[in-house]
Amino acid sequence: MRDVIAIILAGGLSQRMGARNKLLLPVNGVPMVRHMVQNYAAVATCVIVVTGHEAGEIEAALAGTNVVFVFNPGFAEGQQTSVVCGLRAAGADGVVLMGLGDQPQLTADDLRALLDAHQVSDPARISIPTADGRRGNPIVIPAELRARLLVDGKSPGCKAFTRAHPEYVQFHQMKAAGFFADVDTPEDYIAIAAAQ
Repeated sequence: MRDVIAIILAGGLSQRMGARNKLLLPVNGVPMVRHMVQNYAAVATCVIVVTGHEAGEIEAALAGTNVVFVFNPGFAEGQQTSVVCGLRAAGADGVVLMGLGDQPQLTADDLRALLDAHQVSDPARISIPTADGRRGNPIVIPAELRARLLVDGKSPGCKAFTRAHPEYVQFHQMKAAGFFADVDTPEDYIAIAAAQ
């Protein structure tokens, strides 16, 4: 197995779902966040889960898994703060696979396909899945660029950097719908549950 550090962002407020934390909703008989960890663990040597909102419940849902938890005290300020926490926890070595905790249609095979595309293209660039002009998740970040993502104190993280520095980015056409489908609303979850 290649040296891959997976970072799963699981600290958001889940506001559009209403009262329920989407990451705790069942997918294939387990909480969504556990389902995601299982898929990422199949391709990564280390899985870091960045928590925030309802951190205790997320940790309980992942009891018995071999993950590293990182708590983001600034989770209410947005996803960017969780990205920074995850990158800082990942250390300096290995490729980072930065993903979301709410993409239950993604499979381990999908993740392998993205990592393979990254490796055979230019492994010194950030790899982003794309289809029909849409960007997807997760993204692959080479070790050489991780520090660059943290330099901008006003806008650290991936989104601003990849848009400001297209020379460090490569896009991969990926067919799997899971790269482009996350669960934000009850309707999203109903559609995912119906497909199980």
